[in-house]
Amino acid sequence: MKNEPLISKELNDFYNKASEETRLEKGMGIFEFERIKELIELHISKPKATIIDVGGGTGKYSEWLASNKHTVHLIEPVLKHIKLAKKRAKKLKNPFSVQIGEAKKLPYGDAIADLVILHGPLYHLQKREDRVAAILEAKRVVKKDGIILGFAINATASTVVGLLNDMIHHKAFYDMCKEELTTGIHNAPKEFPFLLADAYYHKPKDLKAEFLEQDLKFINLFAVEGMIWLDNQYFANMLDKKKSKTLKALQNLTQNDEYLLPFSPHIMIAVRK
Repeated sequence: MKNEPLISKELNDFYNKASEETRLEKGMGIFEFERIKELIELHISKPKATIIDVGGGTGKYSEWLASNKHTVHLIEPVLKHIKLAKKRAKKLKNPFSVQIGEAKKLPYGDAIADLVILHGPLYHLQKREDRVAAILEAKRVVKKDGIILGFAINATASTVVGLLNDMIHHKAFYDMCKEELTTGIHNAPKEFPFLLADAYYHKPKDLKAEFLEQDLKFINLFAVEGMIWLDNQYFANMLDKKKSKTLKALQNLTQNDEYLLPFSPHIMIAVRK
C-alpha cells in the first residue's frame, strides 16, 4: 500500500522529538562521528567510490563522503530527516542523492555500489527476518567484492549505562535490560521516554551469524566506542592531546577483540560480497 508507514509510530515520534541533526555535534556524539568516519574510511578501497548510505539520517556521513568526491546515495524512512538531508545536499559542489525508503526494499539496481553502509536499519528491525531482508538487499546492490558495513547496538549497552548511572535499580529499567540481554528486544519503558524507541540490541555472535548465513565473507567485527568511554574523565581526556592519544591507542588495540566487544555500546561488522 502506498501510504503504509515505513516505520512504527513510536519510532517516528521518537525521531521527530529528538534532534538527530545536532546529536553528533555535542557530547559523546562528537567522538562517535569522528570514530565512525575512521571505520568507514578504512573500508573504502578506491577514490570516487559509489556508496549507498542506508538509514542515513540527516546526511552528516553522506555529506562528508560526497565532499570527498564519492558518489553517494542516501535512503531514509523519516520524513523530517529527508528534508534536512536534502537541504544539506543542496549546499555541496558534489551533492548526494536523497530518497525516502527503507532498508528492506532499496530503490537501486543490482551490483551498483562499492560500499553499502547499514547505519541504523539493524537498530530498528526487531524481527530477524526483517534484518535478514535488509542484509540481502545490501548484498544485492553491492558489487562483487564490494563491502557492506553493518552497525548494531550491543546487547549490553543499556546494562552498562544503567550500572554506571545507578538506573539499574529502577525496576522498569532493569526489566528492559533483562529483555535486551535475553532476547535482544528493546522497548523504552514509559518511565524513561527519552530512551531510544523500539529497537533490537545484538550480541556480537548473532550479528556475525545474520551476515555470514547470507553467504557473505567475514572481514572483521569492530568496537565503535570500544571500552575507552568507561574512563571516568572520558570527555576531558579525549580533549587532552596526550591523554586522548593513550585512549585512541587502547581503542585500536582492543577494537577487534570479540571478548571485549560487550564493553562497547555500538559494534560494526564488515563483510565482503
